[in-house]
Amino acid sequence: MIIDEIKKQNMIALKEKDTNARSIYSILMSKYMAQTIEARAKGEEIGDVEMVKIIQKTIKELTEEAENYNKVGNAIERDNILAQKSIIEKYLPSMLSEEEIRKIIEGLEDKTVPSVMRYFKTNYNGKCEMKTVSDVLKSI
Repeated sequence: MIIDEIKKQNMIALKEKDTNARSIYSILMSKYMAQTIEARAKGEEIGDVEMVKIIQKTIKELTEEAENYNKVGNAIERDNILAQKSIIEKYLPSMLSEEEIRKIIEGLEDKTVPSVMRYFKTNYNGKCEMKTVSDVLKSI
């Protein structure tokens, strides 16, 4: 599981005294634990798909944070945030390109918006941005 690799890398960062990596791994682990508690309360388990969503959300937050540091002219913090972002991006599965999405949509029998969106959410969850799927579908 992805969380196991993150925990392992967190220990390595701790031993190497890499505070930048440690802080982002700690953030991911605490978000994972919070979501695990919520899921257990509902009698559910979480896995890699949910961890990918946590990482994607964290990357979006880091991107916004880096932009804000850039606006105020704090290059050091911006670089730290971008370094953290690059550390966790390697845990994401490769995302489908617009061309791949287009080919998949063209191969579907039912090309209605709800049907296509449901298909991608079921079969490619975490491997594509749903907004990109919607944009490609509108262009067909």
